[in-house]
Amino acid sequence: MTRGKHQKGKASVEEMLRKAEQPSKVALKLHAFYKGKIEVVPKCPVKSYDDFAIWYTPGVAEPCKKIHKNKDAVFEYTNKGNSVVIVSDGSRVLGLGDLGAEAGLPVMEGKALLYKFLGGVDAYPIMLDTKSKEKIIDTCKIIAPSFGGINLEDIEKPKCFEIMDRLKNELDIPVWHDDQQGTASVVTAALVNAISYVGRKLDHVDITLVGSGAANIATARLLRIAGARPKRMIIVDSKGILNAHRDDIKSEGGIKWELCLKTNVDDKAGGIEEALQGADVCIAASKSGPGVIKKEWVKKMAKDAIVFACANPIPEIWPWEAKEAGAKIVATGRSDFPNQVNNSLGFPGIFRGTLDVRAKTITDEMCIAAALELAKIAREKGLSEEKILPSMDDWDVFPREAVAVAGKAIEQGVARVKKSSDELYEHAESVIRRSREMSKAMLSSGYIQAPPQ
Repeated sequence: MTRGKHQKGKASVEEMLRKAEQPSKVALKLHAFYKGKIEVVPKCPVKSYDDFAIWYTPGVAEPCKKIHKNKDAVFEYTNKGNSVVIVSDGSRVLGLGDLGAEAGLPVMEGKALLYKFLGGVDAYPIMLDTKSKEKIIDTCKIIAPSFGGINLEDIEKPKCFEIMDRLKNELDIPVWHDDQQGTASVVTAALVNAISYVGRKLDHVDITLVGSGAANIATARLLRIAGARPKRMIIVDSKGILNAHRDDIKSEGGIKWELCLKTNVDDKAGGIEEALQGADVCIAASKSGPGVIKKEWVKKMAKDAIVFACANPIPEIWPWEAKEAGAKIVATGRSDFPNQVNNSLGFPGIFRGTLDVRAKTITDEMCIAAALELAKIAREKGLSEEKILPSMDDWDVFPREAVAVAGKAIEQGVARVKKSSDELYEHAESVIRRSREMSKAMLSSGYIQAPPQ
């Protein structure tokens, strides 16, 4: 009997590993087949060549003159109000590290696809062949007039923090770093529901964050605003637990040193193993696994522990291993496992709402509004150990998220226009529905080729 159970368990693990490897095998073939994932198509009719006199010269001179008199008119006469530029230098691509500008392009094209299909937002990937912080900042400022927002993506730390802060202060359009705000928003939503499911409260749990990159530093900040206590947080970087004795961090100063002083009230030292002892929650956003977090370390966590292993492409610990070690709820960043904690649930709806009120920035409170709406949607649909967040298939996620974000922007006074909740929902729903139906129509008509078998 024991031998049979062992064989069944082994087969199950092998099957899950095969499933985990499948997307990577198919991706290379299909990326080559389609030669990329996005293209530009007209949104205005061209019934004859005479129409170019309207869309181009001489007719186009009239909107140009209107915008010259009033720069905000650009939102009325162009696509600026529905466009985002995705900017990256390829210095931290997914969990793969510094791959360079060309190798980062497939990721940014994929991001643009998600923006359009899930949020109805036109997004343009721009890879920069420079690692210079100042050149990236200058480039973003130079191209900003063409776009309603800037999405910084896959830029190494600490450069990403400095670029984000500078651009937010120097531009009057929203600047978003998805590795920071996007990850933090969705993690917060997931954790709110996970903690509720196990019968605890956010301000009464001990949280260990494995990794101190852009994602977890932003997550710590957002969780604090949502109600978590910094003194009950422990953060681990590649050299160990953050504490007031980390002279290597003190010499650099900045946000990481602030976290050394504000977290880890018990002054713990050591590594991931020590940081997880007795913890209620583990939020890992470090390096691709498996084996970064070991089963025996999860066993030392509190009863009904929550483990988010969010590294891509492989989580820090396989979800079934975390479950076997006693974790009650396990989440990863992958769509092929239960409880996907993925930025795709955040940025399309957040930017939809931001653009719909022409917001000048995206505040932490707007991110919290999105997180709480995500959590609420999941609760309405019914929580379980394997369902703490809605999925991308849940149609109402993105327009509802957009309304929550837009409403908070109006409340905080960072919106250029004010609309009612009904107006916001109707517009967001119609724009997103149009994007999805357009994609389906192009596939059914053959303008998007069916993938090869």
